[in-house]
Amino acid sequence: MTTLTLGSQALSYEWIKFRSVRSTVWTTAATAVLPLLGAVFVAATGSLQPDDTVLGGSLTLSVVAQMLAAVVGALVVSGEYSSGTIRTTFAAVPRRSTVFAAKATLVAAVMYALALLSCSAAYLVGDAMLPEGRYAQGDPLPALFGIAASFAVAAVLGLAVGTLVRHSAGAVTTVIGVLLLPSLFGPLFGNAERWIAGLSPTAALEKLTQTSDATADTVGSLGPWPSLLLVAACTTALALAALVLLRRRDA
Repeated sequence: MTTLTLGSQALSYEWIKFRSVRSTVWTTAATAVLPLLGAVFVAATGSLQPDDTVLGGSLTLSVVAQMLAAVVGALVVSGEYSSGTIRTTFAAVPRRSTVFAAKATLVAAVMYALALLSCSAAYLVGDAMLPEGRYAQGDPLPALFGIAASFAVAAVLGLAVGTLVRHSAGAVTTVIGVLLLPSLFGPLFGNAERWIAGLSPTAALEKLTQTSDATADTVGSLGPWPSLLLVAACTTALALAALVLLRRRDA
């Protein structure tokens, strides 16, 4: 069997499992719905401040949704270890690297498409419901593509953490901590704060929601796109480390 055929087969297996596990399905559904609920709530209650922006205000719950995307990534692999079905997965696709790559491709693609659709819809809802001319409009399209990418990165981060921890509750707790800790402890590192605080997909997301509307000094000294690239690079490194440990553990 060729590598391409094996990879395609592994991706098919992962898709079947992804949409068959209730915890994964419901968490994915919540990831899609939360941005829309946040946009409706903010617009209906008029809770934005005058210096808020349409994009940022519409995506007020996007950080929580991104955390759920990371949880989905963690559950995709840790749930299999908890239930013991990972043995069946490795029996069907013996190459650990192929299984890991299939899982990463699946969660990244699903979360990217889901976030792009959901966050775009949330922005359109907010733009339609918020008072015209009161908040800065800008051009949200580039930011929305970046926001979707930050969801995909968070999902792969969750997958890497789940591969390392291998226990559902522990993986979920760990990945949420990984998302929040850089922003919480960044100020403790003095001049390195912008780099430390920018290591989380959450930080990149918060900056991206401001890129089309806000002035440069409000999006953080590191900038939204460098922050996203830094997070993607660190997530890739962690995923590769998780893959190496996966192959050694199960050798």
